Amino acid sequence: MGDKTSITDVTFLIPVRVDSMVRLENLLMVVDFLLTHFSTRIHILEATSYNNGILRTLLPSDVQLTFIEDCDPVFHRTKYINVLVSQCQTPYLAVWDTDVIVPPEQIVESVAYLREEKADFVYPYEKKFLDTTFILRELYLKTRDLKLLKKHAGKMPKLYLPNPVGGAFFADKDAYSNSGMENEHFYGWGREDGDRINRWEILGYTVRRVSGPLFHFTHERGVNSSFHSEDQDSIKMSEIFRVISMSRDELKDEIDTWKHLKPDI
Repeated sequence: MGDKTSITDVTFLIPVRVDSMVRLENLLMVVDFLLTHFSTRIHILEATSYNNGILRTLLPSDVQLTFIEDCDPVFHRTKYINVLVSQCQTPYLAVWDTDVIVPPEQIVESVAYLREEKADFVYPYEKKFLDTTFILRELYLKTRDLKLLKKHAGKMPKLYLPNPVGGAFFADKDAYSNSGMENEHFYGWGREDGDRINRWEILGYTVRRVSGPLFHFTHERGVNSSFHSEDQDSIKMSEIFRVISMSRDELKDEIDTWKHLKPDI
């Protein structure tokens, strides 16, 4: 794709806590990738204990950056995604991890599904959630050559088998808002991706997938990339089962109680 493709009706929403140099490099690679291939909007929200100004210095000036002071060692990602969504001014959005990219043609196809009203939500990949390994990550960092990742895809571990639903998704903003956006009962890393698609399916939204891989840039697994206590997985699974047991009307009533959807909060 020689010229940039215009998707200015989409905003990429990226919540981040920069907890390592690797995380910072990954974020900058993702932003560089998106802006190399697309004319689009990117809004990053950084939430951490103090604002060191590093991201504003390193990011392109046209990338919107919001900082929120947060001294909690656990990054409440679902809450900050909802903050980003509440500020989104485009009809479509992409909730995007700091460490992932997909081939540009998969993004184009995803956006087309939304524009043509063939889907309410789109995953821009199918089945192959591929972890680059540190070696291939470093090669991409040096070359920024997507063909290199495609060539060596067979060497990458597959994560979250058999049908991964994390990393990135596109959404019609109205449908996403009506589905409750993110369930803030999910605090810290893990399981919110499954809850999200369960709600979409209960509410009857159209969800599509685009054929092709997603590449995940390897990083260290700290407190915000794994369950932060032994009880967290069981707590989150309880929330998964609580929601998935609801009827469509029960889920709508549940969503009506969520404070982040109230305009005065």
